Amino acid sequence: MIKKIIFQLVIFSFLVEKKVFAAESGGMPQLNPEFWVSQIFWLTLTFGLLYVVLSKLILPKINANLESRKSQISDNIEAADKQREESEAKLKEYEEIVLKSKNEAKNIFNEAREKALIDINAKREVLDKQIDEEIKKAEDEIDQLRKSAPVKINKIAIETASELTQKLIGAEVNNSSISAIVDDLSKRNGDKYYGN
Repeated sequence: MIKKIIFQLVIFSFLVEKKVFAAESGGMPQLNPEFWVSQIFWLTLTFGLLYVVLSKLILPKINANLESRKSQISDNIEAADKQREESEAKLKEYEEIVLKSKNEAKNIFNEAREKALIDINAKREVLDKQIDEEIKKAEDEIDQLRKSAPVKINKIAIETASELTQKLIGAEVNNSSISAIVDDLSKRNGDKYYGN
């Protein structure tokens, strides 16, 4: 295998040498060893100048641009982190304010409800007292009417009976006899009508 590779290299170098000689004789001066020194000089000078121009002028500008972009990116990242932290702090503050507001609203609602219940109960008590007083007054009036009713009824009955008997018989009747009859009837039937 190694012999085969060496053999191929020898054949390749022979062919290259033959091609170089053919190119030299055909008018390709860059392959003429006579011009190789000047070609190496100009090659070194050209690439040396290119290296100096690149290393002193172009690469520092590119490097400065890369550094400024890198610092700007890192500044932007720091600013974004700072803004994120500030926004998180603001969000926490907002959530605390919302929670505090909810609790305050709940407390205010509970206080208002308790106050309303106290007011309603106080007004209900006052109203109950007024209703009880009105009921008591009405009951007293009813008792007074019940007590005074038999006398008034007897008086009306006496007057009516007197007028009726006068119209029926045409003569005046003694009110005392009619009064005695009405009193006797009211005593007999009074328990039934007046609840006595």
